[in-house]
Amino acid sequence: MSDSRPVVISGTGLYTPPQAISNEDLVDSFNRFVQAHNLDQGGEGTAPAELLEPSSVEFIAKASGIRQRYVVDREGILDPNRLCPKIPERPNEQLSVQAEIAVQAATGALEQAGLCASQIDAVIVACSNLQRAYPAVAIEVQAALGSGGFAYDMNVACSSATFGVQAARDAVRSGTAQRVLVISPEITSGHLNFRDRDSHFIFGDAATAVVVESAGTCTAEAPFEVLDGRLFTEFSNNIRNNFGFLNRADESGIGAADKLFVQNGRKVFKEVVPAVAALIQAQLDDLQVPVTAIKRMWLHQANLNMNQLIARKLLGREASAEEAPVILDEFANTSSAGSIIAFHRHRADFASGDLGIICSFGAGYSIGSLLVRRQ
Repeated sequence: MSDSRPVVISGTGLYTPPQAISNEDLVDSFNRFVQAHNLDQGGEGTAPAELLEPSSVEFIAKASGIRQRYVVDREGILDPNRLCPKIPERPNEQLSVQAEIAVQAATGALEQAGLCASQIDAVIVACSNLQRAYPAVAIEVQAALGSGGFAYDMNVACSSATFGVQAARDAVRSGTAQRVLVISPEITSGHLNFRDRDSHFIFGDAATAVVVESAGTCTAEAPFEVLDGRLFTEFSNNIRNNFGFLNRADESGIGAADKLFVQNGRKVFKEVVPAVAALIQAQLDDLQVPVTAIKRMWLHQANLNMNQLIARKLLGREASAEEAPVILDEFANTSSAGSIIAFHRHRADFASGDLGIICSFGAGYSIGSLLVRRQ
């Protein structure tokens, strides 16, 4: 499985916002909004469809497995008259919010890899929620860190981190770069519709970073070789956000619900789960690796029920918490950062030669799966 130019993950980093929102907090705020809305709609001739349904802690836990989430701004989200984070714009001369959290995650990854920023010659900011169109956030991060080489942004929604690691691996193998930082700063609260009962609880904010480099230059104590990467995309409208720079060209759509996160959850579940399981199984079959040889699956942390079913399809039984660790109960869905958070938190027990799968999936549809081995 290993090639003549092995590439490793030598370090990971995680930035967690200091503020958290529990399901109880979120439900209380949402239900106060619903109550006020329904009172406003309570006049004669009001159609039942205009009344909103309250949320509940039980509903959220059953639907997702989420218990809380970290956010960059708690006050604005929990204000029933706002239901949106309050993140003031900064002057262009000041480091952007997204670059700031990216740098913090990157610092941790560099420390773990035993490197300084000047030794990095490529930065990829791979995430589903970019703060602006240009200049690239990655180039801002590159400047803030003091790295050399080149930098660029990429977006494959929730699969961005795994796609980014594969792009970094390809760059190292080709000689385009020697050491690459792949950073996923996800401020997902900015694109979430906190007025939508079906999705107001889904996302949380976080940033992750991964150092990818040649095994020949690595000095880290416990690197993971990236043995194989499989990427897949197939167009679907079932997860979508239509916010973009053309919005102002049609005033009728400004502020509409489709300019935030929208999904058809049932269709996503039905279509994505078998596709993810099939891709991982095909990857293992091609490499002649039995699923029994996989010690752990660090799956995308979007929905507990999805992860449990994917693992069951692959293993033929229920997975243990060690085989498919869960972090979404604490972090909620952090988009592309989720599978990396799971990898960051749950790999210390791996011995040399142990195998694992890092897999993410989301809008597109997109699926990225990385087979890794502890060196």
